[in-house]
Amino acid sequence: MISAFRKFAKSKIAGIFIFIIIIPFVFWGMGSMFNSGETNNIAKINKKSISTQDFMNYLNNSDISEKTIKENLDKNIIEELLSSLVSKNILDLEIENFNISISKITLLKKIKSNKIFLDEKNVFQRVKYEKFLLSNNLSAVMFEQQIKNMELKKNLFDFIGGGTVLPELLTKNIYEDENKTLEIEFFDLKNLYKKKEDFTDVEIEKFIKENENQLKKEYIDFEYVELNPKNLIGLDEFNEKFFDEIDKIENKISDGEDFITIVGELNLITKNVKEFTTTSIKREEEDIIYSMRNSSFDLIDNGNNFLLFNVINKYNRMPDLNNPQMKEEIKDLIYKKYKSSLVEKILTEIQDKKVDDIKFTEMGKNNIENVYVNSINDNKKFNINSLKILYSLPKNSFALVGDEKNQIYLVKKIDSKINKIDKNNDKYLIFFDEQITSKKNEILSVFDKFLTNKYQVELNEKSIDIVKNYFK
Repeated sequence: MISAFRKFAKSKIAGIFIFIIIIPFVFWGMGSMFNSGETNNIAKINKKSISTQDFMNYLNNSDISEKTIKENLDKNIIEELLSSLVSKNILDLEIENFNISISKITLLKKIKSNKIFLDEKNVFQRVKYEKFLLSNNLSAVMFEQQIKNMELKKNLFDFIGGGTVLPELLTKNIYEDENKTLEIEFFDLKNLYKKKEDFTDVEIEKFIKENENQLKKEYIDFEYVELNPKNLIGLDEFNEKFFDEIDKIENKISDGEDFITIVGELNLITKNVKEFTTTSIKREEEDIIYSMRNSSFDLIDNGNNFLLFNVINKYNRMPDLNNPQMKEEIKDLIYKKYKSSLVEKILTEIQDKKVDDIKFTEMGKNNIENVYVNSINDNKKFNINSLKILYSLPKNSFALVGDEKNQIYLVKKIDSKINKIDKNNDKYLIFFDEQITSKKNEILSVFDKFLTNKYQVELNEKSIDIVKNYFK
């Protein structure tokens, strides 16, 4: 209901005060609409009503211009703003429920400790305060109410998650575990892969037979002409006359004239292409026509020109191994399948504990390397997901891991060493703060779900439409 995002963001309420960021409701999760003829109320939260006037006042105080609202009606700006108002009211209900308050004295202290109202000796200056109010078109009452509302919400979230305490031993253990130095032996599996050039014709033919349905490709025979200003109007510029000619050709196609007739009238030379299918070699015009082959006969914009094409024939065919390019593409498919099968085989052997020191040495031969990893975030050799695996493994374990370039390695975790912690180290202090923030967010996420179950929100569809019509 209220977003689990509960960070206190430093932003400027006319300068520097702390706001609580609340992400609006998603309306389709808020419960049913009520459709009575009553239009004085625009929403209900359990038994509490939000009047249409309350919402209009909220819009007037939102600093969003009427023009902006009008321009974004179709983008659900009214629903989003009503969502924010509902969120605000739910927080107010929770503040009341927990009997959270802030005294006048505390409020004044907050204002008088604000740095923008202090002089060089850190003494509160009434003149600075009054200038601030005037420059921001605020009365003292309005400003104090803003500060009060922010502090109440801050106190609510402090009440819910602010008491989070992490045992020092637990934090220390987590930090030590994530910052151990690992000694790793590894080798690249590419040394085990069969080279593409070593696949025989027999293996290729067998692969084609086993994957016949997947390897069949559609071929087309077609004819086409390229249309540009030079061959249509005798100029090198795309002007209105050129596009008038293009329009005429489109009209002829719509009227049922065939390709040969149109090309004959234009007196252009036709290009004929037979047995065409896409390959790794890019041929811009032919490839774009192939992608549009379901149209059979059409005129298409190719960026720098237009293409008028006619597909004569379409048929399926197995790869032609007499075509060197096609043969290389099949070899590439076999190579990828071989790699995948080998990786799957080794992974199964690891899971079945069939990989030991002897097998690791035999497979790695003279390609085994050694590396030290300094933390769970030290991704100089292996990617982050692989590091998580390595840090979770016991010593003398084997695993398959990858790097940022998607190379795959068979690794052995030789040893791990716990490093001494300096609790005053910036890295440790940041880690400690992150752990507390993470725990707070977990607590506030539970609180979020609690509010979703506690409050039934209903919206008055007719009132929403009335507000929208006001801005149209």
